[in-house]
Amino acid sequence: MTPAQLSRTVLHTVRRAVEDDELCVAVPERVKVRTPPRPGCGDYATNVALLLARGERGERGERGEGDALVIAEVLRRRLLRTPGIARVDIAAPGFLNITLDAGSHGELVRTVVSDGLRYGHGDSLAGVSVPLGSSDEVRAALVAHVVRGLVAAAGGVVVPGHGPVVRPSPLSGRDLLTRLGPDAARWALLRPAGHDLPDLDPSRLLSQREDNPLFRVRYAHARTRALMRNAGQLGLAPEPQPESGAAYDHPAEIGLLALLADHPRTIEAAARHRAPDRLARHLVAVADAFFRFQELVQDLFQDLSHDRLQPSRPSSRQSKPPAVHRARPALADATGAVLAGGLHLLGISAPDHL
Repeated sequence: MTPAQLSRTVLHTVRRAVEDDELCVAVPERVKVRTPPRPGCGDYATNVALLLARGERGERGERGEGDALVIAEVLRRRLLRTPGIARVDIAAPGFLNITLDAGSHGELVRTVVSDGLRYGHGDSLAGVSVPLGSSDEVRAALVAHVVRGLVAAAGGVVVPGHGPVVRPSPLSGRDLLTRLGPDAARWALLRPAGHDLPDLDPSRLLSQREDNPLFRVRYAHARTRALMRNAGQLGLAPEPQPESGAAYDHPAEIGLLALLADHPRTIEAAARHRAPDRLARHLVAVADAFFRFQELVQDLFQDLSHDRLQPSRPSSRQSKPPAVHRARPALADATGAVLAGGLHLLGISAPDHL
């Protein structure tokens, strides 16, 4: 279940509670869920009960936190009956912390791998018109071009309008290509927020070091491809965790899964706000989470190689079930799809070797 799907589930739950006269509130147009700021608070959190208690405009009015807790309890009971949701906790003053069941994580990985580069594309902006202007200035023109692709990916429509407003590039398009090449030039103009001046220093943008965000993103993608090649050499067929299993339970896995699940919503937000920098920053976060996760895959590969070379001496981690051996490469494969798909939307290449 992705955050977008969970948002729709919570919204549907509110609507049904109102229709059944269990709640007397105005049904909002949208419900937001987000990853909790601290571990141990579920997979996602929403403040919908607080907003419903305070009214549509977020004004406290005659309602208080007590009403928010009552609303949260009504929604909690209903959400617990939803397939894919394992647990719902209430946190004062009225937050709902939602934990998905193990099968939801496996289903997410299956969806990402199946959709490939198109994972995150959909109809979340169906019926929404995004105004967009044209410009001869290189950065504004590039941002507008990428936004058109983002809007199309989210199912929206671009209509004539103003913006997006960005700080202009101090260099021409030709100079940028000469100094940086197409990939680094695009990244330099797209990653900063529109009101920020782009950093066009070749020593930073072209360096193959960890302090270069573009390098980290592309290197993370290349590492996912390398891990898949290694899996093939070891005879592993990547497969997401079985619905009855709990293979994805390590904090590094949970953190990475949350970012993959948030990819569709990131595309929508980047399109809606005409801000490709949101997608660029999301890809950096995915890459950094992947580097924390990849050690788990490498440990598994080491164990399997050890067992093949010395079958009479089992490895110290042989207690890992076979499902984990297949599930972790599958998560690496899904991560590669998200990184490649995101770079593709920005017009940047995602090489398998770097």
